[in-house]
Amino acid sequence: MANEAQPCPCDIGDKFEYGSKGQEIQIEHIKSYVSRPDSGTDKAVIVVQDIFGWQLPNTRYIADLLTAHGYITICPDFFVGQDPWKPSDDWSTFSEWLKTRQATKVDKEAGIIFKYLKEQCNVKKIGVIGFCWGGVVTHHLMLKYPELKAGVSFYGIIRDAEDCYDLLNPTLFVFAENDIVIPLEQVSLLEQKLKENAKVHFQVKVFSKQTHGFVHRKNKDINPEDKPYIEEARKDMIEWLHKYI
Repeated sequence: MANEAQPCPCDIGDKFEYGSKGQEIQIEHIKSYVSRPDSGTDKAVIVVQDIFGWQLPNTRYIADLLTAHGYITICPDFFVGQDPWKPSDDWSTFSEWLKTRQATKVDKEAGIIFKYLKEQCNVKKIGVIGFCWGGVVTHHLMLKYPELKAGVSFYGIIRDAEDCYDLLNPTLFVFAENDIVIPLEQVSLLEQKLKENAKVHFQVKVFSKQTHGFVHRKNKDINPEDKPYIEEARKDMIEWLHKYI
């Protein structure tokens, strides 16, 4: 039962009524959503889920949006069968829930996805984007895997390690001004540390008046006042990927 005194600050937002254009497949022990463009390509983007899981229609909408721009997209279940967080769950239990789904412990699954893209899809260039929990995953992967040519991390920061600023390839970090999950002081510290340590191009961008999850959890038609920010952030994502992949 949800604890009404401690609701989840990570609001699921507008759950899209979206049917998706791709298909679900099994890659070794990982269920994944895969979307392919009409024409062939050797470029792919890994789309990493937020705490609400790989089947969230909002995330699949973003995957299909990227496919429409010419990329094979794949959204793996990085929780590997474990239940996603539910809006009705008790926020006081979140830290325990998260311990079994650590965003920096996805290397085994990431390796399997890289292999699938290279061997089964003939992909030569790979990027990664992620939201919330997936933003942390994106940050982590961009520190470890040089084959990832570009990354876009939405509202995610690695906050429990000091050696998390030496990015291997260009990475865009997107945040919201009114994010109660990630205070602006943490964003400023991230930018400062990246300036001191990163040897590749990066950008930290904060969108005014926005809240956590705005890029993929807000329906721009339901929230007309947020529409320009949502569209700008998605455009930034696409342009970043096009530039570096």
